[in-house]
Amino acid sequence: MFTGIVEEMGTVVALVPGVGDEADARLQVRGPLVTSDARLGDSIAVSGVCLTVAELPGDGTFVADVMPETLRRSALGELREGDAVNLERALAVGGRYGGHVVQGHVDGVGVVRARRPGPRWDDVEIGLDPALARYVAEKGSITVQGVSLTVTHVSDDAFGVSLIPTTLEVTTLGSLAPGARVNLEVDVLAKYTERLLAASGVAR
Repeated sequence: MFTGIVEEMGTVVALVPGVGDEADARLQVRGPLVTSDARLGDSIAVSGVCLTVAELPGDGTFVADVMPETLRRSALGELREGDAVNLERALAVGGRYGGHVVQGHVDGVGVVRARRPGPRWDDVEIGLDPALARYVAEKGSITVQGVSLTVTHVSDDAFGVSLIPTTLEVTTLGSLAPGARVNLEVDVLAKYTERLLAASGVAR
Protein backbone atom coordinates (compact mmCIF):
# COMPACT_ATOMS: atom_id res chain seq x y z
CA MET A 1 0.00 0.00 0.00
CA PHE A 2 1.07 3.57 -0.73
CA THR A 3 -0.06 7.03 0.36
CA GLY A 4 0.48 9.15 -2.75
CA ILE A 5 3.30 11.13 -1.15
CA VAL A 6 6.11 11.11 -3.72
CA GLU A 7 9.58 10.47 -2.26
CA GLU A 8 11.67 11.41 -5.27
CA MET A 9 11.57 11.96 -9.01
CA GLY A 10 13.37 9.16 -10.79
CA THR A 11 14.60 8.88 -14.36
CA VAL A 12 13.74 6.21 -16.91
CA VAL A 13 16.90 4.39 -17.99
CA ALA A 14 15.21 2.02 -20.41
CA LEU A 15 11.85 0.53 -21.37
CA VAL A 16 12.30 -2.66 -23.37
CA PRO A 17 9.09 -4.05 -24.88
CA GLY A 18 8.54 -7.76 -25.25
CA VAL A 19 7.60 -9.56 -28.46
CA GLY A 20 4.05 -9.97 -29.74
CA ASP A 21 0.71 -8.18 -29.66
CA GLU A 22 0.10 -8.94 -25.96
CA ALA A 23 3.68 -8.43 -24.81
CA ASP A 24 4.97 -7.26 -21.47
CA ALA A 25 7.92 -4.89 -20.97
CA ARG A 26 11.00 -4.44 -18.78
CA LEU A 27 11.39 -1.05 -17.16
CA GLN A 28 14.61 0.24 -15.60
CA VAL A 29 14.45 3.36 -13.45
CA ARG A 30 17.11 5.34 -11.62
CA GLY A 31 16.04 6.31 -8.10
CA PRO A 32 18.85 6.53 -5.53
CA LEU A 33 16.51 7.09 -2.58
CA VAL A 34 13.97 4.34 -3.25
CA THR A 35 16.72 1.83 -4.07
CA SER A 36 18.81 2.70 -1.00
CA ASP A 37 17.09 -0.01 1.06
CA ALA A 38 15.27 -1.93 -1.67
CA ARG A 39 15.27 -5.70 -1.87
CA LEU A 40 14.17 -8.06 -4.59
CA GLY A 41 10.40 -8.45 -4.44
CA ASP A 42 9.77 -5.04 -2.88
CA SER A 43 7.02 -2.82 -4.27
CA ILE A 44 7.76 0.62 -5.69
CA ALA A 45 5.13 2.88 -7.24
CA VAL A 46 6.26 4.39 -10.55
CA SER A 47 4.03 7.34 -11.47
CA GLY A 48 1.23 5.65 -9.59
CA VAL A 49 1.77 2.08 -10.81
CA CYS A 50 2.80 -0.54 -8.24
CA LEU A 51 5.71 -2.52 -9.66
CA THR A 52 7.77 -5.34 -8.16
CA VAL A 53 11.55 -5.01 -8.00
CA ALA A 54 12.93 -7.83 -10.19
CA GLU A 55 16.58 -6.72 -10.38
CA LEU A 56 18.86 -4.38 -8.45
CA PRO A 57 21.93 -3.69 -10.62
CA GLY A 58 23.59 -1.81 -7.75
CA ASP A 59 23.93 1.52 -9.55
CA GLY A 60 20.96 3.28 -8.00
CA THR A 61 18.54 1.71 -10.45
CA PHE A 62 15.94 -1.03 -10.26
CA VAL A 63 14.31 -3.17 -12.93
CA ALA A 64 10.65 -4.23 -12.97
CA ASP A 65 8.45 -6.28 -15.24
CA VAL A 66 5.37 -4.48 -16.60
CA MET A 67 2.51 -6.80 -17.48
CA PRO A 68 0.29 -6.37 -20.58
CA GLU A 69 -2.69 -5.42 -18.38
CA THR A 70 -0.63 -2.62 -16.82
CA LEU A 71 0.44 -1.37 -20.24
CA ARG A 72 -3.21 -1.29 -21.34
CA ARG A 73 -4.49 0.49 -18.24
CA SER A 74 -1.69 3.01 -17.75
CA ALA A 75 0.60 5.36 -19.65
CA LEU A 76 3.78 3.50 -18.64
CA GLY A 77 4.18 2.11 -22.16
CA GLU A 78 4.66 5.68 -23.44
CA LEU A 79 7.76 6.29 -21.30
CA ARG A 80 11.06 7.01 -23.02
CA GLU A 81 14.67 7.09 -21.86
CA GLY A 82 15.28 10.20 -19.79
CA ASP A 83 11.65 10.75 -18.81
CA ALA A 84 11.01 11.75 -15.19
CA VAL A 85 8.74 9.57 -13.05
CA ASN A 86 7.32 9.88 -9.54
CA LEU A 87 8.59 7.25 -7.12
CA GLU A 88 7.27 6.05 -3.77
CA ARG A 89 8.20 3.02 -1.68
CA ALA A 90 5.45 0.96 -0.07
CA LEU A 91 4.32 2.31 3.30
CA ALA A 92 6.27 0.80 6.19
CA VAL A 93 4.35 -0.38 9.26
CA GLY A 94 4.26 2.52 11.68
CA GLY A 95 5.14 5.05 8.99
CA ARG A 96 3.45 8.43 8.64
CA TYR A 97 0.23 8.35 6.65
CA GLY A 98 0.27 11.65 4.82
CA GLY A 99 -1.94 11.05 1.78
CA HIS A 100 -4.80 8.57 1.32
CA VAL A 101 -5.18 4.84 0.64
CA VAL A 102 -3.36 4.23 -2.65
CA GLN A 103 -3.01 0.72 -4.03
CA GLY A 104 -0.92 1.47 -7.08
CA HIS A 105 -3.56 -0.19 -9.25
CA VAL A 106 -4.22 2.34 -11.99
CA ASP A 107 -7.85 2.53 -13.10
CA GLY A 108 -7.27 4.40 -16.33
CA VAL A 109 -5.56 7.26 -18.13
CA GLY A 110 -6.73 10.86 -18.04
CA VAL A 111 -5.80 13.79 -20.27
CA VAL A 112 -4.85 17.24 -19.04
CA ARG A 113 -7.38 19.66 -20.56
CA ALA A 114 -6.33 22.97 -19.06
CA ARG A 115 -3.80 24.51 -16.72
CA ARG A 116 -4.29 27.89 -15.07
CA PRO A 117 -1.34 29.35 -13.13
CA GLY A 118 -2.14 31.06 -9.84
CA PRO A 119 0.02 33.33 -7.64
CA ARG A 120 1.75 30.32 -6.05
CA TRP A 121 -0.24 27.35 -7.29
CA ASP A 122 -1.69 25.93 -10.51
CA ASP A 123 -5.27 24.82 -11.16
CA VAL A 124 -5.44 21.83 -13.50
CA GLU A 125 -8.44 20.23 -15.18
CA ILE A 126 -8.16 16.59 -16.25
CA GLY A 127 -10.57 14.70 -18.48
CA LEU A 128 -11.41 11.08 -17.66
CA ASP A 129 -13.66 8.25 -18.74
CA PRO A 130 -17.23 8.92 -17.51
CA ALA A 131 -17.22 5.37 -16.13
CA LEU A 132 -14.53 6.50 -13.66
CA ALA A 133 -16.02 9.92 -12.98
CA ARG A 134 -18.74 8.40 -10.80
CA TYR A 135 -16.06 7.46 -8.25
CA VAL A 136 -14.73 11.02 -8.02
CA ALA A 137 -16.23 13.44 -5.50
CA GLU A 138 -15.58 17.11 -4.77
CA LYS A 139 -13.17 17.39 -1.81
CA GLY A 140 -12.48 13.67 -2.17
CA SER A 141 -9.11 12.11 -2.99
CA ILE A 142 -7.66 10.96 -6.31
CA THR A 143 -4.21 9.84 -7.38
CA VAL A 144 -2.66 11.48 -10.46
CA GLN A 145 0.71 10.10 -11.59
CA GLY A 146 1.11 8.64 -8.12
CA VAL A 147 0.39 11.93 -6.34
CA SER A 148 -2.41 12.12 -3.76
CA LEU A 149 -4.57 15.15 -4.58
CA THR A 150 -7.82 16.71 -3.39
CA VAL A 151 -10.56 17.15 -5.99
CA THR A 152 -11.69 20.78 -6.32
CA HIS A 153 -14.58 20.15 -8.70
CA VAL A 154 -15.98 17.32 -10.80
CA SER A 155 -18.24 16.91 -13.84
CA ASP A 156 -19.43 13.94 -15.89
CA ASP A 157 -16.10 13.60 -17.69
CA ALA A 158 -13.54 15.78 -15.91
CA PHE A 159 -12.28 16.93 -12.53
CA GLY A 160 -10.07 19.69 -11.18
CA VAL A 161 -7.15 19.77 -8.75
CA SER A 162 -4.96 22.53 -7.34
CA LEU A 163 -1.20 21.94 -7.22
CA ILE A 164 0.56 23.53 -4.25
CA PRO A 165 4.13 24.84 -4.56
CA THR A 166 5.64 21.68 -3.03
CA THR A 167 3.82 19.45 -5.52
CA LEU A 168 4.97 21.65 -8.40
CA GLU A 169 8.56 21.42 -7.20
CA VAL A 170 9.04 17.80 -6.17
CA THR A 171 6.82 15.86 -8.62
CA THR A 172 6.42 15.56 -12.37
CA LEU A 173 3.08 17.39 -12.13
CA GLY A 174 5.04 20.63 -12.17
CA SER A 175 5.77 20.16 -15.88
CA LEU A 176 2.42 18.80 -17.07
CA ALA A 177 1.09 20.52 -20.18
CA PRO A 178 -2.37 20.35 -21.78
CA GLY A 179 -2.67 17.13 -23.75
CA ALA A 180 -0.46 15.14 -21.37
CA ARG A 181 -1.73 11.67 -20.47
CA VAL A 182 -1.70 10.81 -16.77
CA ASN A 183 -2.27 7.68 -14.70
CA LEU A 184 -5.36 7.84 -12.52
CA GLU A 185 -6.39 5.81 -9.50
CA VAL A 186 -9.75 6.66 -7.97
CA ASP A 187 -10.47 6.24 -4.28
CA VAL A 188 -10.71 2.49 -3.58
CA LEU A 189 -13.28 3.16 -0.84
CA ALA A 190 -15.70 4.45 -3.47
CA LYS A 191 -15.29 1.30 -5.56
CA TYR A 192 -15.83 -1.03 -2.61
CA THR A 193 -18.86 0.97 -1.46
CA GLU A 194 -20.46 0.64 -4.89
CA ARG A 195 -19.70 -3.08 -4.96
CA LEU A 196 -21.24 -3.67 -1.53
CA LEU A 197 -24.33 -1.64 -2.35
CA ALA A 198 -24.78 -3.50 -5.64
CA ALA A 199 -24.48 -6.85 -3.86
CA SER A 200 -27.19 -5.78 -1.41
CA GLY A 201 -29.46 -4.62 -4.22
CA VAL A 202 -29.30 -0.95 -3.23
CA ALA A 203 -27.18 0.21 -6.19
CA ARG A 204 -27.57 -0.74 -9.82
